[in-house]
Amino acid sequence: MSPERLRSRTPSSPSATAHRVRSSASTASAEWRFPNHATPPGSSAYYSVRLAAASRRDALAALFAWRAELRALLEQVSDLGVARIKLDWWRSELERILAGEPRHPLSDVLAPAVVAHQLPGQPFVALIASVESALQNPHHPDLASQRRTDEQDLGALFELLTRCEGAIDERQFAQARSAGGWCAQVRRIRDAGLLLRQGREILPSDQLATAGLSQEALIGANGRNQLPELLRAFAEQLHLQPPAQEFASRIPPGLTPAVRIQLRLHQDLLAVLARSGFDVADQRIGLTPLRKLWLAWRTSR
Repeated sequence: MSPERLRSRTPSSPSATAHRVRSSASTASAEWRFPNHATPPGSSAYYSVRLAAASRRDALAALFAWRAELRALLEQVSDLGVARIKLDWWRSELERILAGEPRHPLSDVLAPAVVAHQLPGQPFVALIASVESALQNPHHPDLASQRRTDEQDLGALFELLTRCEGAIDERQFAQARSAGGWCAQVRRIRDAGLLLRQGREILPSDQLATAGLSQEALIGANGRNQLPELLRAFAEQLHLQPPAQEFASRIPPGLTPAVRIQLRLHQDLLAVLARSGFDVADQRIGLTPLRKLWLAWRTSR
């Protein structure tokens, strides 16, 4: 046998194997740095992160990705038992992140950010709990309950973004959570058609009952015909009812850059949805990337 063939059959040394493992892990982790699948170019999240300080971009992108991975369970896993098992895994992974022993490539990016920015575990727990709540009881009895859930979800993400950008004041955290809840309500309007097709909640039960509808009846032809008017009334509450109305037309002081940009983009999105007559049952209406860039740049200034 030739020396060349003999060398090709010789097992790799432990150091070479370790190097390949580290290289593979590094490549996997790189996929979760900015931009990642949760912050793709052209998205609102992309511009929120892109205009942040360069030293914080990977951390901010990883936070967006953490929420995206959890929320994906609601759309990608049809078996409730499997979804709960996956959610339990992420709950355990959070414990490993906080202990400095992450396993997932996303966690490899997130764990250093948790340490560097002293991110607490509670907002991460809230994001997990919001998905668990949606799995167990996907419908809310009233708007107040729905808003609390939205603050537990997108509001928790906004709190983490705020902390990552250096905020230390509890009032800033509370304001960020409220802003996140408001933006989540705008997203419900934007995504109403998709949510309708998936059989997921758009409006709380009491508002549907006032219109003489149920969650099931909303899917029918009569419900779809009433959807624009229902969404119009829903949007009016985002302008009129406290504490939501403070976010409808202004950006309160104290919000950090990434959250300010998110809020400004959602304000413009709500205006675009209103001009469309809330015709979202069969189309997804959004801002163009150029519009997002312009608004984000002005807001960051």
